[in-house]
Amino acid sequence: MAELKTLHLVHLPAALAVHVVIYRHLKNAAFIRQQLLTGNVAFEYALIDASVITSTTHVLAAVFRAANDMANKRLKSHNVHSEIVFALSPNNNIAESFRRFGIADTTTDVLVIKLSLSPDITHKSVEEHLRSSIEGTPVEFCDETLAQLVDPAKVRKIYKLNAAAAAAKPASKKRGGVVSDLQSDQLEGKELEYAILGMMALRGAS
Repeated sequence: MAELKTLHLVHLPAALAVHVVIYRHLKNAAFIRQQLLTGNVAFEYALIDASVITSTTHVLAAVFRAANDMANKRLKSHNVHSEIVFALSPNNNIAESFRRFGIADTTTDVLVIKLSLSPDITHKSVEEHLRSSIEGTPVEFCDETLAQLVDPAKVRKIYKLNAAAAAAKPASKKRGGVVSDLQSDQLEGKELEYAILGMMALRGAS
């Protein structure tokens, strides 16, 4: 499964590798979600609905926050993987964060994240488990893929950014005269991402 990426985030321990992949056309979401609900440790992953993720920066910010909270013994949820899902939330309601960002029975595109919490969790071990457990098509974790899967209206509703997004688009058209539809969408996307990251940081400080 060449699409599984192993990343090392700056300011996190070198041994704490982050394994991440996106699965499209998921066929067994209900089974996977049931494994989480029953506490099956073999399925201890951050499983995130890809339709609510705007970019790699968006989700990796949550990974960093969760890993840092684990290191400082500040986890508010069951483990660091559930904490990644919670870290995406704009508020402190853990159950709500799982409903909004976590895998559901109807999820068709899922972002899968696993941290190397012990030496036996490697790229190979994660790859083998996912290959045998998830029925879907693995694709590359990158901004281009996420841009195809995100539902901007859903994201704005979750973060209550509808008004800000509506105000940003006319402003973008005024900059430098003529702006193409594609450029306008890109500016809006970045502005949306910055607003989301700010809300995630503010929630963390509360």
